[in-house]
Amino acid sequence: MGANVMTEETRVARRPGRRAPEIRCRTGRAAVPSAFAAWAPAESPGLTIEVTRVGGTAVAAVAGEIDLHTADALRARLVDLYAAGFRRLVVDFAAVPFCDAAGLGALVSAHNRIAPSGGEIALARVRPAQLRLLRITGLNRLFALHTDIGGALSAEGSPTTAR
Repeated sequence: MGANVMTEETRVARRPGRRAPEIRCRTGRAAVPSAFAAWAPAESPGLTIEVTRVGGTAVAAVAGEIDLHTADALRARLVDLYAAGFRRLVVDFAAVPFCDAAGLGALVSAHNRIAPSGGEIALARVRPAQLRLLRITGLNRLFALHTDIGGALSAEGSPTTAR
């Protein structure tokens, strides 16, 4: 007999009531797919952003992983700081062990929201692996990179590359 051909009529239907597979995060806890979750950017477990005012500059010390689950919180916080009157933002990456494409996208999105009206985002104390990623993607030309907070604060408007 010939080969079996699966058509719409012969396809096995999914059993009613069958659950979709769970999505697990790094900590092993089950995560609800984002389409169903009511998530507010301010409630971002695993990411903290402490802001200090230095003159007219906001220094945002970020701690934790910046990924798909936390990137929106970072973007929202940076845009909120700009809306609060800070035209220059320094993001301290010293306590960021991991930043993926979603995190880079959040930084670019925040830049695109504030740059047209004179806002600036500088990055300080970026770890070597993340610095490499910024260079590979060309984002080292978009953001001023500094090896320390003092350098970022004193170099207003002049991008320098961290080593």
